[in-house]
Amino acid sequence: MLFNSIDFVLFFIIVLTIIVIVKNRKFTHLFLLAVSIFFFYYSSNILTFLLISSIFLDFYIGRYIWQSKSKLQKKILLCISLAGNLGLLGFFKYADFAINQFNILGNYYSIGSEIPLLELALPIGISFYTFQTISYTVDIYRGKLEPCKSIKEFALFVAFFPQLVAGPIIRASHFLPQLREKIETFSDITKPRKIILENSNLKFGITLMALGLFKKMFFADHIAPFVDTVFNSPIGLESFKIVLGAIAFGIQIYADFSGYADIAIGIAIILGFKIPKNFNKPYFAISPSDFWNRWHISLSSWLRDYLYIPLGGNRKSPSRTYFNLLTVMFLGGLWHGASWNFVIWGLLHGSYLVFHKIIIDKFPSLNNPRFFKSRFGVIISIIITQYFVFLAWIPFRVRGLDDILYSMHKYVIFDFELSNAFDFILLHKFALSFVFLFIILHFISYKKENLVQIISNFKLRYWIIFLITIMILIFFFNPGGSQNFIYFQF
Repeated sequence: MLFNSIDFVLFFIIVLTIIVIVKNRKFTHLFLLAVSIFFFYYSSNILTFLLISSIFLDFYIGRYIWQSKSKLQKKILLCISLAGNLGLLGFFKYADFAINQFNILGNYYSIGSEIPLLELALPIGISFYTFQTISYTVDIYRGKLEPCKSIKEFALFVAFFPQLVAGPIIRASHFLPQLREKIETFSDITKPRKIILENSNLKFGITLMALGLFKKMFFADHIAPFVDTVFNSPIGLESFKIVLGAIAFGIQIYADFSGYADIAIGIAIILGFKIPKNFNKPYFAISPSDFWNRWHISLSSWLRDYLYIPLGGNRKSPSRTYFNLLTVMFLGGLWHGASWNFVIWGLLHGSYLVFHKIIIDKFPSLNNPRFFKSRFGVIISIIITQYFVFLAWIPFRVRGLDDILYSMHKYVIFDFELSNAFDFILLHKFALSFVFLFIILHFISYKKENLVQIISNFKLRYWIIFLITIMILIFFFNPGGSQNFIYFQF
């Protein structure tokens, strides 16, 4: 069920109406759990059993880990949890990839007949809820979290529908305490309508949802066809077209994914829950590490806390630190999909982090805060960082090694004819107008740190005008149909 579909609008209106009418916390939790399972079943059908299996597995293992007095037994239980979760994830997401690689190797060495592919359907959201349940059992194992007292609480934490399919990846330590608090919604329907609409949570949540839909339906969906034109068959194109395609895709995936996150967070706020933000203006990052502090924050912090630090982080030798960075980003790339292009993307970002670490270690003066606080220093740092970030978007988007190598070569070794570039811009002026408009608005949002809060604090009549304007723009510029979010495939 897509957030940008009529089905979801009707679904959310019904859910919200029932919660407003029946003001009871226990009922609300049970009801939210039921509609979350339904939300998942609507798109996944029988594969919903994987979600339910993960819930039962980690709920009971979490309790047994907490109750166990033996360190060995705790480790065995944790290994069972990891094996169960990663086993399901690996089987459904990577089995065909592994078989395909084995077949390629077998053909190269002429080893027997090929193994047939399983052609399994990828369960929607499995990468996200698997990481959530793993973090729950690991935190209990570390003694940082007490297990849930009821499976209802844990199930709602795992299956909470706003972020279930594509994140943000939430932590039990952040979400579970909210289940024990009074749910703060605009649920007092005895209040006058104006007072209900001026509720800060409601206005902020709706504003976030509106901006998220605007990013997705106005920007991402209009830029996508241009990106397809460039990267579906890039060989033979000039550098100018490849660079423009990389910039367009970087904007498309940001508008698409951060748009989803905004909608998810907005829905949660309206329902009375807080979900941490997943993006913080990543295209204004001043270094590779700064980029990963701003992009897909819930994933990067998860990889840091549950993979990078356990591997040793930066506490050991420099060479071990570099190995840890490359390993984490390799696995982070593989997390996105069973394909070598995601591995290349992850290793590229790992290499950026390693190179940045080496430079800072060798020349500490380059990390001088005064430099990065100056306007010149900030601009230079942003340009250099984003040059490499957008280079890495090429293997993320392009399929086929030959296409990837050609596109990256053209991106780095620049060549083009001015007349051809001008003709290309005229040919795609409609799609490119969305690219340039997004850049302008994104810069405005960078200058205005609390843009969402500013808009949600508008007087009611001006706020309603803002919403109507957003809806009109989406309606008149809708490319047609409800387009899938990019991260649904992960």
